[in-house]
Amino acid sequence: MSPDRAGVDSPRRVAAVRAPRLLETGPEEAFNRLTRLAAILLGTSMVALTVVDDVRSFLKGAPHPEAMTGRDGIYEAPVYDAACHVVIDAGDEICAPDVSLEPRLRDLPQIKEFEAAAWLGVPILDPDGYVVGNFCAMDRVVREWTDEHREALRGLALVAGGEIALRRALADAARATAEAERHAAEAEELAWTLQASLLPPRPPRLPGATIGARFEPGGTGVEVMGDFWDVVPVPGGFGLVVGDVCGKGAAAARTTALARSAVRTAVLGEPADGDGAAVLRTLNDVLLGWFSDPIFGGRVGFVSATYCTFRRPVAGGAWQVDVAGAGHPPGLVRRAAGAVEHLTGGGMILGLTPGAVVGSQRLELGPGDALVLYTDGVTEAHRVGDPDQFDETGLAAVLADLPAGTGPQDTAEALVDAARSRSDGRSPDDAGVVVVRIGNPDPTGR
Repeated sequence: MSPDRAGVDSPRRVAAVRAPRLLETGPEEAFNRLTRLAAILLGTSMVALTVVDDVRSFLKGAPHPEAMTGRDGIYEAPVYDAACHVVIDAGDEICAPDVSLEPRLRDLPQIKEFEAAAWLGVPILDPDGYVVGNFCAMDRVVREWTDEHREALRGLALVAGGEIALRRALADAARATAEAERHAAEAEELAWTLQASLLPPRPPRLPGATIGARFEPGGTGVEVMGDFWDVVPVPGGFGLVVGDVCGKGAAAARTTALARSAVRTAVLGEPADGDGAAVLRTLNDVLLGWFSDPIFGGRVGFVSATYCTFRRPVAGGAWQVDVAGAGHPPGLVRRAAGAVEHLTGGGMILGLTPGAVVGSQRLELGPGDALVLYTDGVTEAHRVGDPDQFDETGLAAVLADLPAGTGPQDTAEALVDAARSRSDGRSPDDAGVVVVRIGNPDPTGR
């Protein structure tokens, strides 16, 4: 890599760091989510995403940033105290299974502060190839960083670079406000038109069950959502999928369309007694091929999903529901009497590694019971400057307080409204809720 694109003191590199205005705010959820995923894949909670100018290493993402930041919500360190400057100067990945054997790292104050015995760092590049930051993982014991660990961190660094590229584009757009507003109106109309083709136009009417759904885009409202849902007929009942695609825009729209199509194909290819775990494993295989296809551009992405199979009861019994989860937020059940139960969730995010691990759970739902599935834009809603999220507890409390007999559509509306209220209507993430209530409000079943 040329010296002007790496190197802590490179003026052009420093200008590239400051252009997206990343140094004006502390850790952000878009980056926190990437570090949480890295922590799962690498098996260590000591993960950080930093941007680096010529003076400081500035934290932009961590699995639990509140444990590192001060009252101002910021964590920074002198650039030459932090290990990330080694990656910035080298412009390349640094892998140290044993820090004591790496002279560039072992005596650094920050390495000693975190008691790091093993360290792995990957450069984050902007669209012009400048090293603007570092995605690193560390452990307090000497350990081997496998090829899979290193590849996973490289892939997530590419995603972080894409997010930073978006920030730079937004900063550039701010200097041309009038033109941006005109284009934003056109983009919003196009996004809603495209979104309509990626979500069911209305909840389907089903004998013995009623579905309600509400999905709201986050951010500026001009990006196509990455959240999706669909209903698929199966022998003796129906299948329901709710998912969340990494990112927004055209790439997310393509992945969303592929995911919905793959789920439908997998469901139709399963035997009548097939389980949802097989459906999600098939989706994982499809996504792995999709993200590695040169036509897609070699971009890294991932999808979380929950797939439920609803089986109609025999002789007036309860519905049987098999829930399969792949890294998606666990759902809730509201019983007819008003009690709210939390599902177990589980499983791994799809599209990153072969052999997806899928969580499973079996439920019984009787008349008046409702299953509530949602995306993380609901539970992670929070106000700017306030780290406290709406979370599953807040969602369950709102669900429990709804009047008896509240229909599924009104339930979905109320839950999304509550999440939007928690973020003052300015959430950067999409929010979606699907509610399946057993029994038709209309006794004729229309």
